[in-house]
Amino acid sequence: MSALQSAPEHQQVRRKRRILVVEDDPSINLGLRMNLEAEGYVVEVAEDGEAGLTRAKEGEVDLVILDVMLPKLNGLEVLRELRKQGHTLPIIMLSARGAEMDKVVGLELGAEDYITKPFGLAELLARVKAVLRRDAMVRPEQASRDVRFGDIEIRHASRQVFRAGEPVELTATEFDVLWCLVGAAEGVMTREEILAHVWGPAHHGTVRTIDNFLLQLRNKLERDPQDPQHLVTVRGVGYRLRS
Repeated sequence: MSALQSAPEHQQVRRKRRILVVEDDPSINLGLRMNLEAEGYVVEVAEDGEAGLTRAKEGEVDLVILDVMLPKLNGLEVLRELRKQGHTLPIIMLSARGAEMDKVVGLELGAEDYITKPFGLAELLARVKAVLRRDAMVRPEQASRDVRFGDIEIRHASRQVFRAGEPVELTATEFDVLWCLVGAAEGVMTREEILAHVWGPAHHGTVRTIDNFLLQLRNKLERDPQDPQHLVTVRGVGYRLRS
């Protein structure tokens, strides 16, 4: 019995997640580090955009908490450069600005989530857990399954997507939203169902979040994003994947 109990403990040590906090406010850095470490994460801190970009590109980071207003490079510039170079690690944006357009820009650039300052630590920790939980939720499902529709191929085990034989770079969340629709077997999923499946029940996002991700997926996968053939809107209900 003791041998069975010890194995999961060793696995948990190996799976300890590493979070990079890119924030120039020392008090926020300290609070995030203390609370994230108390939750069992390994935490690194970068205090400007250039340092954060360099560290994120080095790899072995599971999630980035990225402030928008940073010295040297702002957070949106860091996010844009990471996605441009094909880095798909999940990113949660922080900003003191509450403008809707700032959130839309961050999500369209490939951020997984966006939290406006001041924020509650409990909410941020819940969102961190939800983002990091996605792979554990999605990867075991049909792990060896490959899916093809039109000129699109999805290799689930390696989380790769190809269009007409060419690789398509998707963020971690874009892939999970896409695979969520694949799992519906051409059935319709409401925006609320997609939010709950991909982000978890603790997430407080809006249906606009799902619309933004579907727009990004259409731009990357559809021949004519304005007249999508596969990622179809079901008016008044949600979305479905049509093969």
